[in-house]
Amino acid sequence: MFVAETSTGHLIEVLDAQSLFDPHKTQIEGSLHYGEEAQDPEMYEKSDLSFPSGEALPRCWTDPHYRRKP
Repeated sequence: MFVAETSTGHLIEVLDAQSLFDPHKTQIEGSLHYGEEAQDPEMYEKSDLSFPSGEALPRCWTDPHYRRKP
């Protein structure tokens, strides 16, 4: 699965999808896809990521209290 860095638009391959879906985890491990080949895995803050289309990640992936009323 790929997500994008919001600030640059660069694609990041998510190496552990379960961490992306877990609202209690604030970071994911991913590999930047920029240039000729994929880079070494790094940790990325979920708050800095979006879908490649520019749409934000679902709140249920980023907020452990998403079911509480605002």
